Amino acid sequence: MSTRFTIQRLGAQGDGIASGEGRDVFIPFTLPGETVTAAREKDRAMLLAVLEASPLRVEPACRHFTECGGCALQHVEEGAYRAWKRERVVQALKAKGIACEVGDLVPCRPQTRRRAAFTARRTEGGMLLGFNRHLSAEIIALEECPVTLPAIVESLGRLRELAGLVCSTRDPFHLTVTATDSGLDIAAQGSGRMGDKQRRIAADFVIREGFCRLSVDGEIVIEPKKPVVMFGNVAVAVPPGVFLQATAEAEQAMADLVGSHLARAKRVADLFSGCGSFALRLASRAEVHAVEGDAPALAALDRGFRHAAGLKRVTAEKRDLFRRPLTFKELAAFDGVVFDPPRAGAEDQARQIARSDVPFVAAVSCNPVTLARDLAILIEGGYSLKGVTPIDQFLWSAHVEAVALLEKPKKRR
Repeated sequence: MSTRFTIQRLGAQGDGIASGEGRDVFIPFTLPGETVTAAREKDRAMLLAVLEASPLRVEPACRHFTECGGCALQHVEEGAYRAWKRERVVQALKAKGIACEVGDLVPCRPQTRRRAAFTARRTEGGMLLGFNRHLSAEIIALEECPVTLPAIVESLGRLRELAGLVCSTRDPFHLTVTATDSGLDIAAQGSGRMGDKQRRIAADFVIREGFCRLSVDGEIVIEPKKPVVMFGNVAVAVPPGVFLQATAEAEQAMADLVGSHLARAKRVADLFSGCGSFALRLASRAEVHAVEGDAPALAALDRGFRHAAGLKRVTAEKRDLFRRPLTFKELAAFDGVVFDPPRAGAEDQARQIARSDVPFVAAVSCNPVTLARDLAILIEGGYSLKGVTPIDQFLWSAHVEAVALLEKPKKRR
């Protein structure tokens, strides 16, 4: 049964929020001020029709919008979209009592996402490859994606064919495709055990189509070319399935902010360093100690450093920073720190930094809530928050990156 709603505001995930029977109702793809009809189920509702549209509503860029679960906000006018994303960071800081200058959102251009995590499944009608429907396990077969790099989108047909070659299961599986400087790097996960003949056929296909690597469940099936990603001027051959920032432009924007803030640091600790997107750029003018729990990522960073020219010393340490953060005593060896943890943040590591005397700290996060928590710890420990810059590298989604810059005055001896 349909119910009439008036949308009051946007929620943290980009859903419109209306009141119904004394509780909030979340209605995707709606905007504040709109009158809509929707089919309600508990606190969620499926949009049926927009009766009175907001002047901020625009035509979506993709034919799959509202079906594909990848985008939530293609229907929002650009200025309002950017303001909403910035406000997510502002409100997260405010909730922790943090008053700070929050910069304008650094925008994300369409067709720049360099990694796409597709879902694939064999059906009676053939191979399905696409993204999951909004809040569903149903796969929407993709014909376009205005978020993702053309190099990936233009290969959808070939990727669908390759998914069929590696598939040995009736269950859905993931096919993650990364655009590198060497070509497309393809990693299948959960596609089933491949037989020898199947592996040969898939390997021949990869060579013929010019892909640079195929791996299945972390094992390399064939690698005609090393998948290389540039971090500044340093080439890094990345391992299968490794974490990379979603867009090269956002990565560079973050690196520029971090590098400028740490410009006076002579020795920097890069915590949660990954493959070295910050460390190898910072090493052009400072010694860097990179700490990371993922051994393949750390090994890639180390190889990149050893094959590069003109860098200062980079050391690497494999360490689970959630279980064993760098202590404030260990941090005494550094005059700069950058940390870029997963969405859970770095609460214990932040407590150690807060006890330290490191003068320059840069905090990078894809979760405004955990970033605000960690910043509150640092501020309580004597750090001054100089500014926060929100960065959009997850276009038309509710996710937003941010870089926070902090300083601690030197103690008088």
